[in-house]
Amino acid sequence: MGNKLCPKIILEGTRLTFKTEIAFELNEHPRIVGPRKYRYHSPLISAEWCSFTNYPWGRGPINFEPQEESLAIETYRTWAHMFELQKYYSWIVDRFHISTQAYQKQTYGKDYDFRWLEEKLVALNFRLVFCTRSPESFEAARAERLKVSGNPSQYNDLTPFIREQELMRELIAKSQLQSLTLDVSDNDIHTAVERVADWMEGCGGLYMKD
Repeated sequence: MGNKLCPKIILEGTRLTFKTEIAFELNEHPRIVGPRKYRYHSPLISAEWCSFTNYPWGRGPINFEPQEESLAIETYRTWAHMFELQKYYSWIVDRFHISTQAYQKQTYGKDYDFRWLEEKLVALNFRLVFCTRSPESFEAARAERLKVSGNPSQYNDLTPFIREQELMRELIAKSQLQSLTLDVSDNDIHTAVERVADWMEGCGGLYMKD
């Protein structure tokens, strides 16, 4: 048998940068996960899930409150352990620890050290894709999102998104993970996905070494 495709990609970026749309496309792309004749449950996970509260748009591993810190860290340890146990599989992650670092720094002024997590991710051949857009392009992206959003008030002020994007840029520059900065200002998801596929092929991110 030939090499088994088992890419591991973390998509990071602020709101309105098409992370989720790109994640879904990557999770079915033949150059990323191989050709498929039918759809099946390839995993797509997110730290943005509001899993700590029993109401919509609540808190989770990114926007947890200080008293929930141990719960959030244990969640990351659990994800990391699951990746280690199933390292010969593909994992697409829509927001992860960089988002946590950015949110917690902006909201509570606290710096979280995730070197322990990144060491595990590097060993598993994870790659990081930073989805960005130019400040002036956020307005058009918001107009499109408001057509489908169930929580439109979160997009009233675009300034926090632009500020968070710059903080994320600083955090990713310090990351141990190989990263690609992906500009989606033109709103062309198809081209963005192909760029990720090209990069993953070129940087050795599609396969795991024994």
